[in-house]
Amino acid sequence: MPRSKRSKLVSLTKVSKKTREHKNAMIQEVQTNAEKYRYCWLFGVGAMRNTHLKTVRKLWKDSARIFFGRGAVMAKALGTSVEEEHKEGLHKLAQQIKGQVGLLFTDSEPTEVTEWFDDFKQPDFARAGNVASRTVILPIGPVMQRHSDIPEPFPHNEDPQLRKLGLTTSMVRGVPTLTAPHKLCEKGKQLSAEQAQLLKLIGEKMVVFRVALLARWDSATGEVTQMEPTDVVLDVQAGDDEGDEEEVMSE
Repeated sequence: MPRSKRSKLVSLTKVSKKTREHKNAMIQEVQTNAEKYRYCWLFGVGAMRNTHLKTVRKLWKDSARIFFGRGAVMAKALGTSVEEEHKEGLHKLAQQIKGQVGLLFTDSEPTEVTEWFDDFKQPDFARAGNVASRTVILPIGPVMQRHSDIPEPFPHNEDPQLRKLGLTTSMVRGVPTLTAPHKLCEKGKQLSAEQAQLLKLIGEKMVVFRVALLARWDSATGEVTQMEPTDVVLDVQAGDDEGDEEEVMSE
């Protein structure tokens, strides 16, 4: 008897929520580092990518400790009022923890920190919903991949995918080819999923991962200094403290 098409194996995976013990451990970690280091920086991220944030963690591993995610937990650790603050002045920093932000504890001088993060930029591929930073028009001729120094045409087996993503191509000598210019995206307009995928396929990096320093707490004085506004477009989506978002902490 043939197997019924309705008989399907369904894998049920359960992602465990962060326990109270886990949150308490993170609060303790934040407070321990507030006592260990002189400065605590509040930072935001533009074009967030875990890979690039891990690079930052690695490069600062020997001189700093970084926490990212779980804003409500970080704020609770610092204390959001004068009565609750872990050390003098920290409540001023805690009250600014909103959205997708992180904390960086370090003894490095402020000028060293600001100069380093001003220079740290990592280009990356845009995602659906990002705004195009420039207009991209694909010219008449073979559709080219720009991942290498010398662009190469797409192989013939990629033609169906290119067509599915909106390109009107024809095969010329086994190469997907455009017979008319194609405006892939326009500067200032939001990218669709198809546009973002096409940009990635051709190797066009449209966004830049940046870290913007927002404020600095100095344990020596208890004062919080606000940083000058930057041109970094911050990711502002807030994490759900009761969800399964992972904290990203330096080793």
